[in-house]
Amino acid sequence: MSFEELSHTADIRMRVAAPTLPLLFSDAFLALMQTLYGKDRMGGETRTVQLEAEYTETLLLDFLSEVLFIGEVDGMVFASADVTTNGRTLVAMLDGEPFDRSRHSEGTEVKGISYSGLAIGKDANGYMVDILFDV
Repeated sequence: MSFEELSHTADIRMRVAAPTLPLLFSDAFLALMQTLYGKDRMGGETRTVQLEAEYTETLLLDFLSEVLFIGEVDGMVFASADVTTNGRTLVAMLDGEPFDRSRHSEGTEVKGISYSGLAIGKDANGYMVDILFDV
């Protein structure tokens, strides 16, 4: 897991880095879950997400937005995501549990994921992206 919160005036900006694209998506997912609910998250119930997009950045934004939607609609808190992606298609197996106010209230409400500054970079160490969570 490789992500860190960066300073931002109004929202939450996370920098995520990973050696592969599927791990970048998984770590971005973990950054979102930790922002929303803190670290006390467990598995036990699964959901599958399948998406397609023309651009890798759009696919990442759509994935994180879908996770937000599923969490809200189904009352779920996810602990992990096993992601398979080639940058245009994605299949993710989410593992989580029902929301429990006594354990999952450490975080900050995220209203959405912003396109602002969203650009996935690649170098010899792997992939990196800065993501802005609208709070």
